[in-house]
Amino acid sequence: MTTEALTKDGVIGALGGTSLSAIDNIGNLGVFSIRSLRWLFSRWPRASVLLPTFYQIGVQSLVVVLITGGFIGMVLAVQTYAQFRSFHLESRLGAVITMTLVSELGPVLAATMLAGRVGSSMAAELGTMRVTEQIDALRALGANPLRYLVVPRFLACFLLIPILTVFADAIGILGGWLFCTQSLGLDSYDYWHHALNYVGPYDIFTGFTKSIFFGGAIALISCHRGFHCGAGAEGVGRAATEAFVWSFVVILILDFFLGVFFANLYFVLWPNAVLSM
Repeated sequence: MTTEALTKDGVIGALGGTSLSAIDNIGNLGVFSIRSLRWLFSRWPRASVLLPTFYQIGVQSLVVVLITGGFIGMVLAVQTYAQFRSFHLESRLGAVITMTLVSELGPVLAATMLAGRVGSSMAAELGTMRVTEQIDALRALGANPLRYLVVPRFLACFLLIPILTVFADAIGILGGWLFCTQSLGLDSYDYWHHALNYVGPYDIFTGFTKSIFFGGAIALISCHRGFHCGAGAEGVGRAATEAFVWSFVVILILDFFLGVFFANLYFVLWPNAVLSM
């Protein structure tokens, strides 16, 4: 065989191996998620187990989320002001910033930051427990590791990441208002008037629901990577990296499909809205 044919066979073999590995990981993640959720619906963990996890994931992430949300709002003000000013629509900046934060950028970027902070931390922590055989020790003592290690972390992400997203949205809207009024010279009344008139409860519901799905995905993917960590410090580091990368990819995929779903649902619930556009 020629060198070109050997190279082509090697590339095809590598692509096939990567595809099979991805399918295997998706299947393992599905089984892992079903088993974890089964424990969630059968018996909740004790408060002594839940509260430290809630504090670690919720309270300790608050500062990062607030900083992220504030600068997102100010960046949106900077980037949209010039375009809107050319059309003499700069008074509508409050509506644009609020709508973008509440329904799209707020949930996605807050979840991305939390995937980097919370997801990587959970994967590294569980990976270390895997390497040091602490998970095997739990099984030897008759305890189910999914119940004691995964379910509290899933509940914390599922319940607290949406709340953290609300904080990020609120600070982002305030940051946009502060920059628009203090640096760009916009009237405060115009900012809040258009923000309140153009953003409705359905937009808030959409962003909040997205963040619930994002939180659940981050928890399950990160815990799965930690439970299937490779040997040694290299394996722990790879698990933490994979937890963030796959969480980010799944966040974007979920954002697309949920966005399509909620857009279609809007016109199902309010069919006359099509005529008013």
